[in-house]
Amino acid sequence: MDPLQFDVLIVGSGLAGLSAALHLAPTHRVAVLTKRALTDGASGWAQGGIAAVLAEGDSFESHVQDTLVAGAGLCDDAATRFVVEHAPGCIAWLRELGVPFSLEDGALHLTREGGHSARRIAHVTDATGAAVQRTLVDQVRRTPGITLFERHTLVDLIGSAKLGLPGPNRCLGLYALDAETDEVLTFAAPQTILATGGAGKVYLYTTNPDTATGDGIAAAWRAGCAVANMEFVQFHPTCLYHPQAKSFLISEAVRGEGGRLLLPESAGGTRFMPAHDERAELAPRDVVARAIDFEMKKHGLDCVHLDISHKPPAFIAEHFPNIQARCLALGIDITQQPIPVVPAAHYTCGGVRVDLAGRTDLAGLYAIGETACTGLHGANRLASNSLLECMVFARAAAEAIAQAPGTAVAALPRWDDSRVTDADECVVISHNWDELRRFMWDYVGIVRTNKRLERASHRIALLQGEIAEFYAHFHVSRYLLELRNLVQVAGLIVRSAQARHESRGLHFSRDYPAPAEVAEPTVLVPPSAV
Repeated sequence: MDPLQFDVLIVGSGLAGLSAALHLAPTHRVAVLTKRALTDGASGWAQGGIAAVLAEGDSFESHVQDTLVAGAGLCDDAATRFVVEHAPGCIAWLRELGVPFSLEDGALHLTREGGHSARRIAHVTDATGAAVQRTLVDQVRRTPGITLFERHTLVDLIGSAKLGLPGPNRCLGLYALDAETDEVLTFAAPQTILATGGAGKVYLYTTNPDTATGDGIAAAWRAGCAVANMEFVQFHPTCLYHPQAKSFLISEAVRGEGGRLLLPESAGGTRFMPAHDERAELAPRDVVARAIDFEMKKHGLDCVHLDISHKPPAFIAEHFPNIQARCLALGIDITQQPIPVVPAAHYTCGGVRVDLAGRTDLAGLYAIGETACTGLHGANRLASNSLLECMVFARAAAEAIAQAPGTAVAALPRWDDSRVTDADECVVISHNWDELRRFMWDYVGIVRTNKRLERASHRIALLQGEIAEFYAHFHVSRYLLELRNLVQVAGLIVRSAQARHESRGLHFSRDYPAPAEVAEPTVLVPPSAV
């Protein structure tokens, strides 16, 4: 098939990707590629809400300072202020689209979450992401100028340098695997946006959907883009612990509305967060996750308990209907008993390094949302800043693309798999996938050591060799592509962790327990870009 031609390619169908598509559609021919269904990304799983200064008495400066404190000295001041100041406009845009935000006396109901000094979280009960995603999907499906390609997995970006074309290297398009035909298609466009989400599936336990395999980060790295702060992986403190519950998180808002963390009765049943931080349950996520990890190891526990049962049943039903229903389906009545919880990998704070318009190091290539490292999150993401970042940078990237000079699209070659065969050892891919996620959990988790990182690095090198052989000799599949990306991202996480000789934010090292006097971002540049 000849290359499919568009003005803009967007890889990913979460809040970032769909927002960018809607902003660009009036003036550009846009293709949105997503490797499963349009609604299968992480955005729809977000429970808490979107942070914005909307209440009387709150201020941009307060929101900025809360973000900087949570980011442990590594937030970029310009990026933080840029996002915070554009937040109210983003909420207004979503309301214009029809997102049914929770109201109180006719005004937006604003809740409070850990690390915030004021109530500034706009939400749709406890399922904000799902409501926003439904609204955007409906809008995108009705918008002319947007062509959707579901079940298309990104294989690699196409750079002009690899094609031997003269002039500075730039992104000309991409290859994507069509699951329906099992064919790799060529997409051409002068501008490409990566909005593929994070890489939570690199860990054994995660709140992320199965799609979170670091595809955009790995592809951008292979194309010559720098990445930053990959060592900072946020572990959500409270993922539901139940054998029948996969990746179901218990929103930060439960603690924001008075939920208390307790040891199980077998360990005394006492509240433990005040002993770890004066902010107790309202401390930032990294503090809470390490405290839970400490108590679990100290007492030999499988989980701890999060208790909101002291609140009236009507209050719980109004504020947390989805959490209540999910728990009740598993035999847990949260109006009468605590919720068993454990930490789980939740958010990739680092990513592809970008500027305030989402531009990467490669001309014609942008990265937005969790795929990108804008500098907003620093060493630890403040609750409910992520959906906000998606919208702010989606609009910024769209505006930059709208102002970009027209670029002729070069003739791109078709994907060549004439020398490969069908893989007959899928068990090897499955085994490598499992091995990677287990040793990343054991060696590169909430608490790290030099020795653990060295072990992880050694195993990653072995896996990369096996995967490279598979990739060169066998027809690509989604599972092989995802494994290739996960191993690539795992290597970047480990290298970044090894480079940080201190403990800061989400990176805690037993070998370097104190923070350095000067906070510096970790930036890795691929050999192809040097």
